[in-house]
Amino acid sequence: MTETVRVLTVAAEATRPWWRGAAIYQIYPRSFADSNGDGIGDLPGITAHLPYVAGLGVDAIWLSPFFPSPMHDFGYDISDYCGVDPIFGSLADFDLLIARAHGLGLRVIIDQVYAHTSDAHAWFAESRASRDNPRADWYVWADPKVDGSPPNNWQSVFGGPGWTWDARRQQYYMHNFLSSQPQLNGHLPAVQQALLAAASFWLDRGVDGFRVDAINFAMHDPLLRDNPPAPPSNLAVRTRPFDYQLHRYNQSHPDIPRFLERLRARTDSYGDRFTVAEVGGSNAEPEMHAFTAARRLDSAYSFSFLYADRLTPERVADALAGWSDDAGGWPSWAFENHDAPRALSRWVAPEQHGAFGRLKMLLLVCLRGNIFLYYGEELGLTQVEMPFEALRDPEAIANWPHTLSRDGARAPMPWRHAAPAFGFSSNVPWLPQGADYGSHAVDVQETAADSALHLTRALLALRRAHPALQTGTLTLVAVTAAVLAFERAEAGERLLCVFNLSDAAVPWQPPEPQRWRVIYEVNGGGECLLNPYAARLLRWIA
Repeated sequence: MTETVRVLTVAAEATRPWWRGAAIYQIYPRSFADSNGDGIGDLPGITAHLPYVAGLGVDAIWLSPFFPSPMHDFGYDISDYCGVDPIFGSLADFDLLIARAHGLGLRVIIDQVYAHTSDAHAWFAESRASRDNPRADWYVWADPKVDGSPPNNWQSVFGGPGWTWDARRQQYYMHNFLSSQPQLNGHLPAVQQALLAAASFWLDRGVDGFRVDAINFAMHDPLLRDNPPAPPSNLAVRTRPFDYQLHRYNQSHPDIPRFLERLRARTDSYGDRFTVAEVGGSNAEPEMHAFTAARRLDSAYSFSFLYADRLTPERVADALAGWSDDAGGWPSWAFENHDAPRALSRWVAPEQHGAFGRLKMLLLVCLRGNIFLYYGEELGLTQVEMPFEALRDPEAIANWPHTLSRDGARAPMPWRHAAPAFGFSSNVPWLPQGADYGSHAVDVQETAADSALHLTRALLALRRAHPALQTGTLTLVAVTAAVLAFERAEAGERLLCVFNLSDAAVPWQPPEPQRWRVIYEVNGGGECLLNPYAARLLRWIA
């Protein structure tokens, strides 16, 4: 049986695109490794630790923004699409990173932010100078209403109106996020061409693809119609005016897919590149399917789990059903990222972190689609509680104390338990680290056979060894209050994935139990029993 699985794996890897079923490791550059002692992570720091990343068994890394920026939104406010911010290094450092990653068998994907720029970008400086310059209409400008108020009722994600007055043009400019992130006019062919030129700049330097940030915000309603009010919300607290509207007109314009077709044509011209859309919001799933249909993007990055306060069988089943074989498209899944609190802190109490963390990682590697791991997730890092005076995230500051706590998920990586800043930097880190980071440090986990780090490596190797886990079909078998079970199948291999998502033991047996053999499990239990947070992977014996 072992030889059969090996042959199937080799054949599958020879025929599928590299990204289909890939495991991708997200690196937040400010927080991964600081090489020059300024307390901020950088590209040389990443390059030095790429052997560690490759050793996890992932296929690629995703680098969050490292471009020139005033850092009001920590790199998602770009002032130059074709450069490296000096705090992260230089273009030469980036080239070395690409070469080292490729030498280790790692692909590299980077963020592209096409909805907005920084107000420090040269394009915006020219656009705001007058109403008749060559880039006057590269951003979304509008006259005030007769009473001087903004052109419509659109609100910013980060709080307050989605419009800011500019005295030079005697007009308002639009921004879906910070006022220092003016909205590009994505409808304009010249803007699209400039963005595609920026994509080519990085493709020419060897990147293997893009995560396209907030792409459903890339185009607005040119008629500037008011958004309708949202119905009563089930949110405990609406912290932002943005939450009071249905976002029908400030985003999600039906012309966005046409631009994505142009982007796909550009990336296809470079060969086996990968594109994944970030699409958030209450209507995300239809947009994700639209953005990945036909010759558009390869995949869409799901938010199904990122803001969930609990992980239940029903939630997982609902998310998977939206990307069934019949529904089409190819999903990308993540439990954590730079915009959401760490999953363990959201989903279970501290005393359950170890057991639940093991189940969580086995569930992730069993999902149909691409999987993303966020730096430190392989260590079982938890959310760092940040005092108000330590906050750097503009959204967290604006919505204090009701906050997404993005800072708490961006705390710097712990490498060595006894080193200053746990080996992240020789200086004070840009954000505080957790009090428990010493016990979670890489060097500690390397010496513990039962650590989260060793488990992650073993589970990624398991996924790589079984084509059914990477690209096979997925069929739901059981969805109860406690138990989730689904089957993965491909090329004659059938695997049953079973998870007890509750903190109590439950009885469970597969259909035809004599035909299934356990090949991996976490948290144990008897033959007919699943312990709390137990999970099993079983193979069908013909």
